[in-house]
Amino acid sequence: MAASVAAAPAVASTTASKKLSPLPSLPHDKPFFSSFLKTLLKPCHPIVTHNHNHNHRTHLTTIASSTSKNPISDVFSDDYDDKPREECGVVGIYGDPEASRLCYLALHALQHRGQEGAGIVSVHDKVLKSITGVGLVSDVFNESKLTQLPGDMAIGHVRYSTAGSSMLKNVQPFVAGYRFGSVGVAHNGNLVNYQSLRARLEENGSIFNTSSDTEVVLHLIAISKERPFFMRIVEACRQLEGAYSMVFVTEDKLVAVRDPYGFRPLVMGRRSNGAVVFASETCALDLIEATYEREVMPGEVLVVDKDGVGPLCLMSHPQPKSCIFEHIYFSLPNSVVFGRSVYESRHAFGEILATEFPVDCDVVIAVPDSGVVAALGYAAKAGVPFQQGLIRSHYVGRTFIEPSQRIRDFGVKLKLSPVKAVLEGKRVVVVDDSIVRGTTSSKIVRLIKEAGAKEVHMRIASPPIIASCYYGVDTPSAEELISNRMSVEEIREFIGSDSLAFLSFESLKEHLEEDAPNFCYACFSGKYPVLPRGKVKRVGDFLDDGLSGSLESIDGGWLPGTIDQTDKETRDKDSEPDHHAYSLGV
Repeated sequence: MAASVAAAPAVASTTASKKLSPLPSLPHDKPFFSSFLKTLLKPCHPIVTHNHNHNHRTHLTTIASSTSKNPISDVFSDDYDDKPREECGVVGIYGDPEASRLCYLALHALQHRGQEGAGIVSVHDKVLKSITGVGLVSDVFNESKLTQLPGDMAIGHVRYSTAGSSMLKNVQPFVAGYRFGSVGVAHNGNLVNYQSLRARLEENGSIFNTSSDTEVVLHLIAISKERPFFMRIVEACRQLEGAYSMVFVTEDKLVAVRDPYGFRPLVMGRRSNGAVVFASETCALDLIEATYEREVMPGEVLVVDKDGVGPLCLMSHPQPKSCIFEHIYFSLPNSVVFGRSVYESRHAFGEILATEFPVDCDVVIAVPDSGVVAALGYAAKAGVPFQQGLIRSHYVGRTFIEPSQRIRDFGVKLKLSPVKAVLEGKRVVVVDDSIVRGTTSSKIVRLIKEAGAKEVHMRIASPPIIASCYYGVDTPSAEELISNRMSVEEIREFIGSDSLAFLSFESLKEHLEEDAPNFCYACFSGKYPVLPRGKVKRVGDFLDDGLSGSLESIDGGWLPGTIDQTDKETRDKDSEPDHHAYSLGV
């Protein structure tokens, strides 16, 4: 059986052949890409790319040392958090006199899903009132602002921008007036046909105020001729492709909708006073003492008004393809997502790693916070003590002042501090949830060895990420993903660990049992349930911090092209990855 594991040269192993995904065409006349190259790239090792206007290949160069095994990683600064990032979290509340305050608390519970902006829209006397701001929930709202949001109905949103920069005008919820009233919307996900929809609407005279794909939904609702109002939402959603879990609010109704594939989570609960609550995760329900009732099903629309909750099928839906990374990284361990405990999933992933890839060790530690539960599972199964070998600082902001004399791995050292008493002279197993570009992992390994560890063995509680996500998760382009370009042994050598093992794709699916076909594994396989139309991610998309980007840096950050031309029947039938692309036979 092929296994995603590698050990230092002292351990016998053979490396499987590495297949690289073809690079997309790069139009060199794009202003954003040109400025990116001029700013960051200097002559050294070549990255082979396809010329947009010619069949022959051209060479772009990156800033990299002559011995670099991962030249793209050297473009990025030490302080960058090398993890996929969830785009948004949403909340909707109907029937509670303190709806906006409860919404505020629920957004606190969902803060891990987005830290760049927050907003709440409440309804009072059939008037929609909105307050939004850039920053954390606690930065945006205070007592006086919440007092300005009366009413028994509210929706809220926290965001990390993937489509649209985090300028204030892009912070949700959005509110729009149309000829029959007003509507507010908060959206978690990403529309893969956003560009084509926007182009069509602009041709027909629509004017856009933001660079967010969510604004397209409001325009589609406004031009719909359907009656009653919630049927406008249904008609609009039928034109959308991709991931969307949304809550809408009107003068008298709260509406929740989830896309037919169910990519992003959305749950429903109820407070003791009968108030209905929708949220991205059950942890938000727990904080405001709402009892979890059920998921909003894929393809379902739920309309809440004075008559109660009315379910409506949005459209016939295919087999669900829920995001597996919710269980690997995004959701909090105390949440129940897609009907499964996140804590139990991560603990099981750690146990599987200990069973399939054991190693002689003295202590098991985690990369906090997302690796902790998997590390507990590994330690329990291996019979080795779990200890807190890395301490995470929760008070590091986006920017900081570095001394004039450069400190190596400065960004990682600000966030993670090794505990020498735990690590010195020990054989250490380090459990993390994923490896994206490999830049942070290499720094963590070096940090632990500098603290005196005798050996460092990395165990990753997910399969290798070989493809970008287009359904509401911010991941780099495929060219930046280290597992798409290197074998497991090459990654081990690059990060400097004594051994490296990934959770195998087969074991992941075995753990999910009968639910396995209901998850999306595109980031592990490169096979997409819904193909992104007319756009592919390119080198540099992951750099935008979301705070200073312009419309050009978003719309210009996509390229014409198709990611995967795999026949749809084959794609639906077989979602297995090409294991030779990232596995070592052992």
